[in-house]
Amino acid sequence: MPFIFKLKCALGFAFALSAMTITLSGAKADDPKDKRSYEMRVYYAAEGKLDALNARFRDHTTKLFRKHGMTNIGYWTPVPNPDRKLIYILAYPSREAREVSWKEFQADPDWVSAKAESEKDGKLVDKVESTFLHTTDFSPAVKSVPSKEPQLYELRTYTASAGNLDRLLKRFKDYTMGLFTKHGAVNFGYWILDKDQKSADETLVYMLIYKSAEQKAESNKAFGADPDWIAARAATEKEAGGSLTAPNGVKSVILTPTDYSRSR
Repeated sequence: MPFIFKLKCALGFAFALSAMTITLSGAKADDPKDKRSYEMRVYYAAEGKLDALNARFRDHTTKLFRKHGMTNIGYWTPVPNPDRKLIYILAYPSREAREVSWKEFQADPDWVSAKAESEKDGKLVDKVESTFLHTTDFSPAVKSVPSKEPQLYELRTYTASAGNLDRLLKRFKDYTMGLFTKHGAVNFGYWILDKDQKSADETLVYMLIYKSAEQKAESNKAFGADPDWIAARAATEKEAGGSLTAPNGVKSVILTPTDYSRSR
């Protein structure tokens, strides 16, 4: 076989292999990640009823959620907690599946009975807030994190300055998340709001985990002084012409897991 023909065959094979590799790599990169629908629910317990509310979740509600196809991600209370809040996150296959699950849950005789029994001396909840979210493309897999020792969680909500949500997300993806890990924080999950939610075009919600309040303080201090963070922040703000977050646009809530939360 002439050398030139062999060379053409070899080059053709190499090109085909390269094209196939690119195609496969592209397909892999384009694979959808977590497509579940998430709901963050905040309950404001009636005066003196937070313990009873937690007991109802512990003994009945979480089990019935599972029965009707909902995934219990985690349950927490703020520290301090003057408003008697219970914050929890559920996951569903989709928003449509969520509607079906809740309809079935609310009609379940076991729930109707448990609710009536728990409220014989008065209602347990004064107010409920609900927000629908989905994970960012850079969020780690959101799942329950069991731990022998209770950990400290931090819920952060960022409001981006006008037109800068994409820049803020990119900075988290390229720099911030890695620097959190470098300084001992655990990235639990990152979400943006569904398009039909208020302020969806400017809001990032995420959660971090620490071993303790002391470790959180050390981690935050080291992160803030890290030259890589200082450089990344300066570069991204120069490109944007200012801060990527709105004034007073960073909110932090320290959370402790309930005794029945799998994320502990």
